[in-house]
Amino acid sequence: MLRRQKQVGARSSATRPRALGRAAGLGLGGATLLTLLSGCSIEDWGSAFGHFGWPGRGISLQAHQMYDLWIASTIAALVVGVGVWGLIFWCVIRYRKRGEELPVQTRFNMPLEILYTVTPVLIVAVLFYYTAIVQTSVDKLSKNPDQVVEVVAFKWNWQFNYRDGMGEEANTVASTIGSSDVIPILVLPVGQKIRFEETSKDVIHSFWVPEMLFKRDVFPGSVRNVFEVTLDKEGRYVGRCAELCGTYHAFMNFELVTVSEAKFNQFLESKKGGASTQEAMAVIGFTGADAYATTTSPFNTRRQTHSWNQPETVAAGK
Repeated sequence: MLRRQKQVGARSSATRPRALGRAAGLGLGGATLLTLLSGCSIEDWGSAFGHFGWPGRGISLQAHQMYDLWIASTIAALVVGVGVWGLIFWCVIRYRKRGEELPVQTRFNMPLEILYTVTPVLIVAVLFYYTAIVQTSVDKLSKNPDQVVEVVAFKWNWQFNYRDGMGEEANTVASTIGSSDVIPILVLPVGQKIRFEETSKDVIHSFWVPEMLFKRDVFPGSVRNVFEVTLDKEGRYVGRCAELCGTYHAFMNFELVTVSEAKFNQFLESKKGGASTQEAMAVIGFTGADAYATTTSPFNTRRQTHSWNQPETVAAGK
């Protein structure tokens, strides 16, 4: 009888740490779940931790979807990481060496091995599912976009053609072209579906506005890359070529100006009437220096034989 009581006491003493460990795990999981459900949005989490390395929320609906996917994936990875680290440290403390006696050896634990196999598969499946949804949404093309812009890249500048329809057969109703003296300005409205159709005059370039969290290569020949965005934030943003295209690749910039629909219509009507880009910018309230690019500036194309950007010399390429 006494021996049985000792065995029961030893068994309860052995199971007590396990029960405490399970309770601690459940408490940690419950605390994490309550934190996630406490009303903090994805943007709140991202802002609190510097967006986890992401540039920011972006200026388009598509950028918001990519941002939310990134932040949610990072939070999920951190939750899994904290759980794994917790188990590691718990095992290190709970099963540390207490003597020379060899502990009970377990060959396998089938339920635990199934859990370790199924859980990662489920995590990858969920991430793959939401990644496919976001990618499909970002690449989605509408049948009738509100605006169509043809992006023409050339060494080393940009031309933006406002079109009356889709495809190569459409007509250009207004155009903006950059030069070595004037940065090209692309004016677009917020709240509308904008289709970009890209083509190059010479080599491969890449159309990139960092705040859109998206870029796409611009190919020469018959290939016309197409994508759509819906901008939702007014402002001025620098655009760049993101594909090494030659000597002045680093200076191949433009400026994206997002305005309200009413101002965009005024701008486009002024362009259709023969106004220059700067004159049309003045019509919608951007006068003086604001009629030109403010996020980037033209580069000096003049150089000497062994030095760059020197005044009173022959222009590059001449």
